[in-house]
Amino acid sequence: MAVRMVKRNRLNADADLAGGAYPVTVAITATIGEVRREFGHLEAENGSASGQTVGVAGRVVNLRNTGRLCFVALQAGDGARLQAMLSEAAVGKETLAQFKELVDLGDHLFVRGEVISSKRGELSVMADEWQIASKALAPLPNTYKELNEETRVRQRYLDLIVREQARTNVLTRAKTMQSLRETFAGRDFIEIETPMLQTLHGGAAARPFTTHSNAFDTELYLRIAPELYLKRALVGGLERVFEINRNFRNEGADSTHSPEFAMLEAYQAYGDYNSIADLTQELVQNAVRAVNAGTEREGSCVARHADGTDSDFGGSWDRISMYDTLSEAVGKKITPEAPVVQLQELAAREEVEVKLPNHGKLVEQLWEHFVKDSLRRPTFVMDFPVETSPLTRHHRSIPGVVEKWDLYVHGFELATGYSELADPVVQRERFVAQAKMAAAGDPEAMRVDEDFLRAMEHGMPPAGGMGMGIDRLLMALTGLGIRETILFPLVK
Repeated sequence: MAVRMVKRNRLNADADLAGGAYPVTVAITATIGEVRREFGHLEAENGSASGQTVGVAGRVVNLRNTGRLCFVALQAGDGARLQAMLSEAAVGKETLAQFKELVDLGDHLFVRGEVISSKRGELSVMADEWQIASKALAPLPNTYKELNEETRVRQRYLDLIVREQARTNVLTRAKTMQSLRETFAGRDFIEIETPMLQTLHGGAAARPFTTHSNAFDTELYLRIAPELYLKRALVGGLERVFEINRNFRNEGADSTHSPEFAMLEAYQAYGDYNSIADLTQELVQNAVRAVNAGTEREGSCVARHADGTDSDFGGSWDRISMYDTLSEAVGKKITPEAPVVQLQELAAREEVEVKLPNHGKLVEQLWEHFVKDSLRRPTFVMDFPVETSPLTRHHRSIPGVVEKWDLYVHGFELATGYSELADPVVQRERFVAQAKMAAAGDPEAMRVDEDFLRAMEHGMPPAGGMGMGIDRLLMALTGLGIRETILFPLVK
């Protein structure tokens, strides 16, 4: 870095080196990608010339000095590369000497010259002019050796420079987000934004982050979910709404959980958990097709993972009962009326630990123990215990359960959907029950939200709602852990 700092100072001090180490702009006429697309045919014609001059810039990722001729590989942000050649005959002895002295790996470099094909058939720019576009003071890591995971996560900018998969992950996420919004637009949904700072946390069972507002002299919570505000929008007459934004949960971090994560939630008036399951399947399948666009899998619902394996999201996804599949797995009928003592005995025998056990939490934990890991294809797990779903409508025909599903892919939960509770009297009863759980020591239980109840009392239409983690969707599409799908994850 000391050597590079000397070069930086020289670039800034030498009047003959226009623009210094960090010029405001350089005279770009084409991107590296545009040059490759327009002149790529020259690579089949060794030693040919286009007769056209371009000005291009990119990051220096390879340098080779053969005396009177220098070769430099320039890389664009998407990883596309183009060779530049600087000869003593074209730029002069002094200018070539300055190039050798001042240019390092990692610098952003501008070159101007004719587009040609080298004697080896490599598309190149035979430069007659060069200029530093931005001097790198820190060297690049060894591009021939893989970065370790710690460096990839903590210094993602280096990961993006040297690793194609990192750039692909960003592109996959961008295509997925665009597809989600296009699918919603095609169904007449509108995108809205709801508060991230809230006076009460609600909409999910999770431990919140707390902060303090100096202006209002009050404690606030970073939201754990946008649900209660999106439902307020339903009350107000916005019948099809969705939001894609950040949620924050003050809980553990592992390969499938992050304290800060992107979440999609959507609500449709006059829908239910069946219609919202159809919507969710369409959202995911369209996202897979969008990611596959322009590849050999064009139009396919098969996602190619980073390790080369495939995952098929096509067809109609299975819908299974939580209670029925648990009963089948344990070889004994488990019903919504099963006593807590019976479930505790089963949990103890299987060494399944359940904090603050009630019927609902025991059933869910036992189901995860016995059944969850066996689900590989996308599967909707239907009809949950009422105790664990305080914002969900009672099942229309099965007592003791609610109309809720969780979507599982590769053994982890990707999304959840409900027939939304619209009765403010029942909703108050559920909130009170949650408040009692909170008083008993459950840090994830909700509080009574009087403003939300007041909104419901003005009449919320029957509705279906869903929530899906964007980072988890990317995990399902790529086969990667959550720290790879989040561009800049929070790490210890």
